Amino acid sequence: MAWNWVGGVAGWLGGGGGKLSGAPVDEESRKAIRVGSLIDSGGQTVNQKTTLGLPAAWACVRLKSDVVGSMGMGVHEKASDGGRVDRNDHWLYDLVHEEPNRDQTPAEFWSSMVACMDLWGNGYAEKETLGTRTTALTPLPPHLVTVVRDSNNQRIYRYLDRGKVEELPADKVFHLRGLTLGGDMGLSAIEFGRRTLGTAIAANKTASDTFRGGLQLSGFMETGASSLKPEQRADLIEIFDGFVGDAMRGKIVPLERDFKFAPLTMKPEEAQLLESRGWDIEEICRWFGVFPILIGHAAKGQTMWGSGVEQILLGWQTLLLNPLLRNIEQAVKKQLLPLAERKKVYPEINREALMAADSSARAALYSAFGQNGVMTRGEMRSRENLPSRPGDDVLTVQSNLVPLDQLGKAPSAEQGARSALMNLLFGGDVDAMIDARVKAAMVGHNGGPKLED
Repeated sequence: MAWNWVGGVAGWLGGGGGKLSGAPVDEESRKAIRVGSLIDSGGQTVNQKTTLGLPAAWACVRLKSDVVGSMGMGVHEKASDGGRVDRNDHWLYDLVHEEPNRDQTPAEFWSSMVACMDLWGNGYAEKETLGTRTTALTPLPPHLVTVVRDSNNQRIYRYLDRGKVEELPADKVFHLRGLTLGGDMGLSAIEFGRRTLGTAIAANKTASDTFRGGLQLSGFMETGASSLKPEQRADLIEIFDGFVGDAMRGKIVPLERDFKFAPLTMKPEEAQLLESRGWDIEEICRWFGVFPILIGHAAKGQTMWGSGVEQILLGWQTLLLNPLLRNIEQAVKKQLLPLAERKKVYPEINREALMAADSSARAALYSAFGQNGVMTRGEMRSRENLPSRPGDDVLTVQSNLVPLDQLGKAPSAEQGARSALMNLLFGGDVDAMIDARVKAAMVGHNGGPKLED
């Protein structure tokens, strides 16, 4: 089953889908399968499309998906000495790091999967296989997929398109779940946060309508003692309609004698519109697991830069981003690797990619690793895409940066050169000179020469 990614992405939010053949689906199954239906809350339509119309929601989804997509996933194998070996020659590396499918780059694929987890709670991709090997991952629109159990309690994925449904077994679908309570599907932040999102959509709409109307308010016309006939009221409404809108801002409306205008709508500051919209940003960030400062919303008295924001970023990476990365890694290992390879081969997302723009942090890390025998200079140069040098594959420590296998042994060539220089400057063996001076200082004491000597 091939799916046109270019033509299908736009259809995800608009209700379209991919190419599919299968048996027609009855109305009951249609209701069960139709995930992501429109949710009406407080008079506002809340779904994935209207949610992305909120700047805060767009920024949260874009931030998480872009960050995960840019990190890159490697494939490694556990070595017998407890270390690991890079397996760039493994077929899984080609799938998750090079080309997941014909239409997408790895960054695009993983970004889209994370975005689907945020918006629908689930990300799906159909697996194209060759024996036990998965050769491609083709994304499936989440709102057209649901998970059911058959009579043998096995998971079945139903994919709906244009009135027809196809059932795919669990081993043919790669499935990423968001927050789950142990069920077969992840929970959607949009479905459970529809009241918060509906309030934010209503606030945006109110602000838009207020400014579109030129900040003009609706209200009543006080006619004093005059009693208007129905046709006179209709004429007045028609006259006032001509003065509403942006083009008529600043124009003068003539009023008859004793006529007065009584505004009805509250002013934006009275409705605390601005404060409400600021609070909506923080609420949306809670639903999508992003700190407000990371999408450009600073709290009162908080700056956008500094060591405090650096610690906030570190906290977000540790508490919120890393669990997401671990979830993806374990899903790849369980759903794509054959059982026989899972104990040795494993995927890992490159966390150090987040440090790529922080040169001082990278330099401090390499310095600490190089001075404590953790990493060779060759490994450091390889990570910086620099060519290897002769002798850069030796582990060193801070004590004059001598090789680990030389600790506690004969003096190194550097130490011998230093002793030779001291002999040249002061004459004789430096150690013998030190012993003589120590004994001279102990004249008449235990261990020292006698006074008459």
